[in-house]
Amino acid sequence: MAESERVPVERKRRRRTSSGVVLSADLIVDAACELIDAQGTQAFTVRKLGAALGADPSAVYRYFRNTEDLLLALADRLIGESMADFAPSGDWAADLHDLGMRAYRSALRHPQIAAFSTVRVTRRPHEQRTVDTGIGLLLQAGFDDATAVRHYHTLVDTALGHAAMDAGVLRLAPAQRAADEQAWQEEYGNLPADDFPVLHRVREHLPLMGGSAVESALALLIAAMRQEVAERSG
Repeated sequence: MAESERVPVERKRRRRTSSGVVLSADLIVDAACELIDAQGTQAFTVRKLGAALGADPSAVYRYFRNTEDLLLALADRLIGESMADFAPSGDWAADLHDLGMRAYRSALRHPQIAAFSTVRVTRRPHEQRTVDTGIGLLLQAGFDDATAVRHYHTLVDTALGHAAMDAGVLRLAPAQRAADEQAWQEEYGNLPADDFPVLHRVREHLPLMGGSAVESALALLIAAMRQEVAERSG
């Protein structure tokens, strides 16, 4: 990640490691991200993180209360990255779609981290700002307070739910992914018409089942929101 694109965590204390590197909360989050991307959360330990930083593992606890605190900071970093250059266009529906896809793409860039970050509440500034922005777009559309919150919840859970599922697909071995994708055309697409008339009818389109449905899901959800706004104003 380019230095200009980095989204820092909040704590600013800095210490030098035994190798002379200036230790900081940002640097710890960077190293944790690299380790988890490469090895997954199951293999992640503070001891390994300390080794990657060239520091005693206990140094991590000068910046984070415990591993949970560090992982939540890492999840918040991903949210901050996804929203770094977000600029509302004035079209609430388009902006909501953009917000949802940003959350989705951020999770897919770090599928190992997405396995835990998509189900957590970070309680940190980047998430708080994003929630404030998303609910604000729905208030701008004309929804009442409670409906705006419910719709934002639905939008985010839709995007992150697809991210978690698609991240699971990315964690499969390449041969497994290829076999699953080919199955829609080569197996389901060749089932006998007498036994599976519907699948036979749509056989040319079954490869669509091998891709992500996030774009369609968000489009359908936001179309329903547009319709609700139209009915309210009508």
